[in-house]
Amino acid sequence: MPPESGPERWKRVSQRALFDDVAELYDATRQSYPNKIVEVVVRTAELEPGSSVLEIGCGTGQLTRRLAGRGLDITAIDIGPAMVAGSRRNVADPKVAFQVSSFEDFQAPQAFDLIVSATAFHWVEPDLGLAKAAHHLRPSGWLALLTTGERYDEPLRSALRQLWVKYNPSQAKWAPGAPWAESLRDTQLFGAVVETTHEQRLELPVPTVLGVECTRATYLSFTREARQGFAADLEALLGPAPSVSLVQETHLAMARVSPNGLQLPPA
Repeated sequence: MPPESGPERWKRVSQRALFDDVAELYDATRQSYPNKIVEVVVRTAELEPGSSVLEIGCGTGQLTRRLAGRGLDITAIDIGPAMVAGSRRNVADPKVAFQVSSFEDFQAPQAFDLIVSATAFHWVEPDLGLAKAAHHLRPSGWLALLTTGERYDEPLRSALRQLWVKYNPSQAKWAPGAPWAESLRDTQLFGAVVETTHEQRLELPVPTVLGVECTRATYLSFTREARQGFAADLEALLGPAPSVSLVQETHLAMARVSPNGLQLPPA
């Protein structure tokens, strides 16, 4: 990944702290991760009861719930106290330990068999993320990076795109999310990359779609007036239909740490 500029760092650090203010809405509307993708992670990393897992950016437990109940020793971290409180409510597994912490500040006395991050690793300092993950993995441990997103049917897809541009002109230069498979291949910290993509069609209630779009970092960065305008325009755009049809796209890229990666000190 290219080096992070000063303005990019400021934007990343400021935006990643915004989700905690909407933790309840995030919990109510953000979708979980498909079991098929989670099973690929568990199978590829050869996890078994007693395996140690670190989840970076657990949110309110969208992925944690899929990993819980397998006998795994899971440490789940997030920078948001309200997010972590939501995860604690949603995940009853006593083998899951939650901690309010950024990955940059996180320290652990033990190494992990798996480090996983679901639609959250792009909030980690790019110059540190992969190196620190490699350092905290056991020999032959795995790093798994997931991303998920919504692909709306046309004409809503294009209309929503234009709505984002209306309130945030820089959105016109938007590019797809972090190319984790490419980043993993570009570093000597990890071995061969395992990739898989899953698509599933969902029919979500309109209030859920409103919640999803209004818990995005870009929206949360708007002024109060702009947030109100965007939400009103989006509600009008969705119209009187009770639900919205879309495809949830989930991508997984994971790789085993290399011996060289284990020798690198944390940043």
